[in-house]
Amino acid sequence: MTTEDGAKTIAELINTLPEEERLILTLHLVKMISAAEIAKKLGVPERAVITVIASGRSRLIGLIS
Repeated sequence: MTTEDGAKTIAELINTLPEEERLILTLHLVKMISAAEIAKKLGVPERAVITVIASGRSRLIGLIS
């Protein structure tokens, strides 16, 4: 769903990310699940989830600018 002025929505931008970033950012930003809880659900270290969240946010900022 693109806005009237042709800009992409956040959901569309998230969908352009690699699968791992897309999954973790959706859980964190949309579903409001903590990094610790995501790590537990995925069976990975919390630090790895935090790193993916940071890189995904950076990538999203790059897509927006």
